[in-house]
Amino acid sequence: MYTSHYGLADSPFSIAPDPRYLFMSQQHREALAHLMYSIRGEGGFVLLTGEVGAGKTTLCRCFLEQLPAHCDVAFVINPKLTVPELLATLCEELHIALPAEHGNKTYVDLINKHLLAAHAQGRTTLLIIDEAQNLSDEVLEQVRLLTNLETRECKLLHIILLGQPELRDKLARPELRQLSQRIVARYHLGPLQRDEIAPYIQHRLSVAGSHLDLFPPAVMRLLFSCSGGVPRKLNVLCDRALLGCYAQGKARVDRATVRQAAREVFNSSPVRPWHKLALASGALLSTVAVAAVLFYGAQPAGQRAPAPAATTATLTTAPARLAATAPRPAALARLPAPLPAAEIAQAQAYRTLLRQWRIPAPVSDEAGACQQAELFGARCLSGSGDLDALRRLNLPAVLQLQQPDGQLQHLTLLALEGEQARVLIGQQPHLLTRQALAQAWNGRYTALWMPPPHYQQPLAPGSRSLAVAWLRQQLGQPPDAGGKTLAASYDAGLSTLVRQFQLQHDLPGDGIAGPLTLIRLTQAGDPDSPRLSATTSATIRKE
Repeated sequence: MYTSHYGLADSPFSIAPDPRYLFMSQQHREALAHLMYSIRGEGGFVLLTGEVGAGKTTLCRCFLEQLPAHCDVAFVINPKLTVPELLATLCEELHIALPAEHGNKTYVDLINKHLLAAHAQGRTTLLIIDEAQNLSDEVLEQVRLLTNLETRECKLLHIILLGQPELRDKLARPELRQLSQRIVARYHLGPLQRDEIAPYIQHRLSVAGSHLDLFPPAVMRLLFSCSGGVPRKLNVLCDRALLGCYAQGKARVDRATVRQAAREVFNSSPVRPWHKLALASGALLSTVAVAAVLFYGAQPAGQRAPAPAATTATLTTAPARLAATAPRPAALARLPAPLPAAEIAQAQAYRTLLRQWRIPAPVSDEAGACQQAELFGARCLSGSGDLDALRRLNLPAVLQLQQPDGQLQHLTLLALEGEQARVLIGQQPHLLTRQALAQAWNGRYTALWMPPPHYQQPLAPGSRSLAVAWLRQQLGQPPDAGGKTLAASYDAGLSTLVRQFQLQHDLPGDGIAGPLTLIRLTQAGDPDSPRLSATTSATIRKE
């Protein structure tokens, strides 16, 4: 009702688990790191608990959006299942075909066969069970038995249990101690702290398209007191407060409005109408405003007034490219002036770089960006070079600019198109000539790339890991007899294939698969990965 009035693209305080609105508090970052550990470790259970409305499901949706391509996920959202129903659900989620007649043993045998085949191809299989506190003891025991499917090196099935605090109490019981001992990581997600309320609210308003100061500092303490810092309760409270302000014709939320909103949404007593907040002389205005809202909502979509245009530049998510909706402007021959403050430009540059890879970006510098990237399986690649080197790398990058006063500035290079470069400085997109960019740039850059599964260091003759299996697959080399890809090490034949690929793509032909070679391989296999040019010459020649 109030969204168009405040210039919002959609409701900023919806309780739907939309990952775009996830506010990455310190707790949420740590919880997300635990979830990411579930696909990096050697298997077992990862346990994430939290009070109702703490943000577990939203966090899980964000986690699912950031999973690397080599992960297969089975997501169970209805835990009220019997053992056969759970096994059947797992088969359905993993697209395992079932014979006409089957029992529990058939389910387990087929799941085991599927997991072995996926593991041989370098894939990771993940089972997520939401509301796991509702699982029966019998089903929990079957879930534990699924982790017995393993190789000598690791478990074949990685499992995440999401639940309310009752799940912790349940797993502490003696009869479930075997499952509890297999939990390799635990995290309990608590409510927001008082000093996180204002950033949380501003984050959600910003995502919805507004930078107005709708919730002044004077109401933050009251919002925390009324909601206890629980995100869902805070959303409901803020949504009702904005509706009340709109109905009363107020430009900002005040304490009286928050108190009335709290009485309406948290008390069991009947809801009191908003006009009781106002003086008798304001009652008519409130009634007219509500009537106008109802009339507006009843109009056909085509007859509604358009929402105010956004005043700040927005970015698409990965792969993010600035789409031209108007005639292409002439490229600037030098950097625009004035430039934003150095700290602001640096923070925005690294946040933009992370967003190219659809990674949440609560960072302010390179160290924070690299740490955040690692949580989602990506890595930083920093170095020095020129624009031709960046064109060959073909990855968006943050560039350092050396200002006349000696101060460092940062911008994000999003695209190279002929003799023009598309960049973002602060929050403003610009088109520069290559010469203008080269003159301002000091040669230092930071890019992100996505290494293959279980990659630790450059792959060379003698290496033996899942990353080697991935490398063989990318180069079109079939697995060993019997599908035992993992048994094959980095041998002379693979080194020859790597050298051929390197020479084909203008890379040093040393036969060692380091970051540059792996980046080019990844780009060849994933046309949607972020890059500087719309097309890439990377192709894989299969002998």
